[in-house]
Amino acid sequence: SFPHPSTSTDGVAAFRAFLKTEFSEENLEFWLACEEFKKTRSTAKLVSKAHRIFEEFVDVQAPREVNIDFQTREATRKNMQEPSLTCFDQAQGKVHSLMEKDSYPRFLRSKMYLDLLSQSQRRLS
Repeated sequence: SFPHPSTSTDGVAAFRAFLKTEFSEENLEFWLACEEFKKTRSTAKLVSKAHRIFEEFVDVQAPREVNIDFQTREATRKNMQEPSLTCFDQAQGKVHSLMEKDSYPRFLRSKMYLDLLSQSQRRLS
């Protein structure tokens, strides 16, 4: 199963580097941005942060557009009318399962991951 990225900074860095080689690092960046967004306590900041995430990752033709279906994109657009801490949950969930089913298993078979694994085993022995 796809690990929670906060569990290992080395692992996140390696997964991000792997996704860059596949030109899909925006999925992880979006997921991490959503996790950070959920910690927002100020209502004023919440609205501006929500719009920034939407414009960067979710909107059609966004600079780092994530790979989500039309319905999810439109539901998230509707959520932007009244942003809340849960406004990205559906999109984040789709991106999470995309990484879990698709890019993460490939990462686990990649040379990058196997190198990371052997480095950490050497550190432990």
